[in-house]
Amino acid sequence: MPVKLIQATPSAYTYPLLIKSLLHASLATAPDQEISYQGRIRYSYRTLRERIGRLASGLAALGVDAGQTVAVMDWDSHRYLECFFGVPMMGAILQTVNVRLSAEQILYTLNHAQADVLLINSEFFPLLAQIADRLTTVRHFVLISDESHPHEAPVALATEYEAMLAAAAPDYDFPDFDENAQATTFYTTGTTGDPKGVYFSHRQLVLHTLSLASSLGTAPGQGRMHREDVYMPITPMFHVHAWGFPYLATMLGLRQVYPGKYLPESLLRLIRDEKVTYSHCVPTIMHMLLTHPLAAEIDFKGWKVIIGGSVMPQVQALAAMKRGIDLFTGYGMSETCPVLTLANLNTADLDLSPEDQAVLRAKTGRPMPLVDLRIVDAEMDDVAHDGIATGEVVVRTPWLTQGYLKAPEAAEALWEGGYLHTADIGHIDARGFLKITDRIKDVIKTAGEWTSSLALEDVLAKHEAVHEVAVIGIPDPKWGERPLALVVLKPDFDGKVTEHAIRNFAAHLIETTGISRHGVLLQVQFVKALSKTSVGKVNKRAMREARVSV
Repeated sequence: MPVKLIQATPSAYTYPLLIKSLLHASLATAPDQEISYQGRIRYSYRTLRERIGRLASGLAALGVDAGQTVAVMDWDSHRYLECFFGVPMMGAILQTVNVRLSAEQILYTLNHAQADVLLINSEFFPLLAQIADRLTTVRHFVLISDESHPHEAPVALATEYEAMLAAAAPDYDFPDFDENAQATTFYTTGTTGDPKGVYFSHRQLVLHTLSLASSLGTAPGQGRMHREDVYMPITPMFHVHAWGFPYLATMLGLRQVYPGKYLPESLLRLIRDEKVTYSHCVPTIMHMLLTHPLAAEIDFKGWKVIIGGSVMPQVQALAAMKRGIDLFTGYGMSETCPVLTLANLNTADLDLSPEDQAVLRAKTGRPMPLVDLRIVDAEMDDVAHDGIATGEVVVRTPWLTQGYLKAPEAAEALWEGGYLHTADIGHIDARGFLKITDRIKDVIKTAGEWTSSLALEDVLAKHEAVHEVAVIGIPDPKWGERPLALVVLKPDFDGKVTEHAIRNFAAHLIETTGISRHGVLLQVQFVKALSKTSVGKVNKRAMREARVSV
């Protein structure tokens, strides 16, 4: 279809959506705002910009050029924030390496992404020693360390991070280039096969940041992010850009706190001492923080937290609200950059009982601006938005990965029919709230009907003795599959409650609420711990395989 393009005068500046543009407003309006690391290192946004320039100059001196890949292995730090900007701003590609993967998986991701330079914290030298002689493309290693005398490196080091910055010029001239240039890459933490590489452009990251700001900034009150918030990530910076929030916090000029390694006591002390007001994490991390002994001494009032990565139980929402935490859900995945929906409440919703609020806060949320999200059947037809009819969640938005790195067949399957397939099953209610009811691979098929493992988990989590729970499907000769609940008891209830008692408790609620007529086939088994992925998600595939192999 012919369209009429706008005409630009020769002197007009065609503004590309590049990551460097996210710095303009904060440097103009909040140059003295503080960024801190572990409460030990503090500097201003003005210094951040200087260090970003020094980082780019230092990497350029090592031979890093546009299109090359710089990989980072570090805990959440001010250095990582500098890399979030400096590496892509010079036209290079930032690879955020998941340090919780196995050595062999890390080797695979570095070679597959063809990393040219590796910035590595000395804590990971033992891991590097296992793979160094098999790295095929890394030319230079740069030491990162918080210690004055780090362990001996298993490879020859080109330089040390702070020394590199100190010797480099701060006035690196970051060029303009095509906004569709690749900015980042990282690898999914799926439970099957090799990790898959996803990638994002400058344009995608800028649009994701703007949509996040629009969605959270226009919330009437609950969960709103504003310029006076104090931000601390509790989602690793190697995992989907810490959900994109460091870019958002920097664009808005927020005071930022970076915690380093995730240790419950240090996280809680930083929340208290730095007066943190905005964070995000997975449910297991929130559970770990709320059950830590130090949590009893901390006033959490005013702390806003987005829960993602896996479904938040309603009981967790209630427990957090009782402590004054404004807890609500966000939804996305590695392939979606990641945020698609947010469960912000309207003002009238805050008059609901805590129990009714928890239902809304635990839903997957409503789409952010620019997100085209659908629930479809097997023929890609929309299902009713009645809060009952379920289907697969498919999506279009400007910030979705356009494929998998060097995996064209998997990429085509991801984008079959022109929409990105999430492999999540859910429903949408009349208010537009999405509720994920299961992963396609985790749904339990009993007598030809689907039973939601997540709905059963929500029921079981209401028992006072349950610390953690995961429901999986196990083979059954009569029913095809039946649900098995793997339950971790709270320490105070160990030996004081039986599997049969918890099964009866759940069966009663299942029958009275009518969530699944086959849920009454539930079996319960006590376990010491649930299998988790490298980013803290419950690994149901591993638990299913363990039961099958027994």
